[in-house]
Amino acid sequence: MPLTPREVLARYHRAMVDRSADDLAGLYAADAVHTFPFRVPLFPARLEGREEIRALYRKTWGASPVRLAEIRDVVVHEAADPEVVTGEWEGIGSVEPDGRPFRATGLLTLRVRDGEIVETRDYMDVFGTYHAMGRLRDVAAAAESGG
Repeated sequence: MPLTPREVLARYHRAMVDRSADDLAGLYAADAVHTFPFRVPLFPARLEGREEIRALYRKTWGASPVRLAEIRDVVVHEAADPEVVTGEWEGIGSVEPDGRPFRATGLLTLRVRDGEIVETRDYMDVFGTYHAMGRLRDVAAAAESGG
């Protein structure tokens, strides 16, 4: 029996905490599309295919000083379309190496068909995340230059 959209969302959150690009990519269909509708400087606006998603998250999570301890305050909104689920979330953790507290919020809209994500719309707290990592000036400069 394929996973439901709600089950896929829960596994997505688990992969975020575990920083497992393989677990995350395993949730996607081979030809899935992952978009970031709120343009994120220094980050692509669109990922196409499971392997591109895997590669970006492997690179991003491997270089990030953020360590999520948990995803909490998840609010799940089921849509009239049974393939679609939206989840609001808050991530809590720390920034290495000094262990400063980290908090970020986001919203994911997933289209899940036959137990696999075929489309993701990922809305995240870009500036809050980069601020916590001490990279807000880099992102602001990239945004100003059109990057």
